[in-house]
Amino acid sequence: MSIRSSSGPNDKDLVIFATKEDHAVPSTVTLPEPEPSPGLILSNGDINWNCPCLGGMATGPCGVQFREAFSCFHYSEAEPKGSDCYEAFSTMQECMTKYPTLYNRENNDDDESDPMKFENMEEAGRSSEQSANENLEKSVAKN
Repeated sequence: MSIRSSSGPNDKDLVIFATKEDHAVPSTVTLPEPEPSPGLILSNGDINWNCPCLGGMATGPCGVQFREAFSCFHYSEAEPKGSDCYEAFSTMQECMTKYPTLYNRENNDDDESDPMKFENMEEAGRSSEQSANENLEKSVAKN
């Protein structure tokens, strides 16, 4: 294998010439294992607010209300889970009604991007709480 480079001040390229013999030998390059992405719930149990599965909800105009409601649900020990979070979810929903073009449920056919469907976010990060999310939605709907 031969390498040719130039040493001028504006040169940025390195040219490598490989022979047929160079390509006949298997590569010895090893790539590192990809780091797993943390998902919605971090290994210590905290919420990963930077998870793309949240679709920007944690930073949007109702981000504070969203984080409070979602935190309440995530850390809730009530039975059913999240039943003590009605006020936080109500405040979040009230905020979302102020931004109908951003949080309009009627024009949203894709359930995965529906900001009001918390079970989709839980599935992205941790599916074990899906039934608890459904219980929360039923509890909120009753009130």
